[in-house]
Amino acid sequence: MKVGTLIIIECLSIYNATLITIDNMKTLVFGASTNPLRYSYLAIERLKFYSHKITAIGGREVEVHGVQILIGHPEIEGIHTITMYMGKARQVEHENYLLGLQPKRIIFNPGAENKSLYNRAKAQGIDVLEACTLVMLNTGQY
Repeated sequence: MKVGTLIIIECLSIYNATLITIDNMKTLVFGASTNPLRYSYLAIERLKFYSHKITAIGGREVEVHGVQILIGHPEIEGIHTITMYMGKARQVEHENYLLGLQPKRIIFNPGAENKSLYNRAKAQGIDVLEACTLVMLNTGQY
């Protein structure tokens, strides 16, 4: 009986710590799409499911799952993670903007890998991953 109680208390502690962490992990989905078949669309859906704060930038101003997709280089504060869905060739004009947001982490999803931006981010002390946001979310590694 005591063991069960301790396990429940421990789980509640972990749960509360996770909620605090999520609250501080505002995510920018960069290269957001309105196409339900695109991974950036699914990322918005999954991030929202896991209660993350989300900002999105894409090619059109529209709403996806209650998240307004912005265009251009809007002023955004408090970004913890940028999850990249835009291909390398199209990222070049956005690199300075993205680094200027001073994120704690950038995730390069498959197809969005960019060694130049990766190295610049690392040099600024930003954690950089070549990974899949959807897999990270679904396996508790986000």
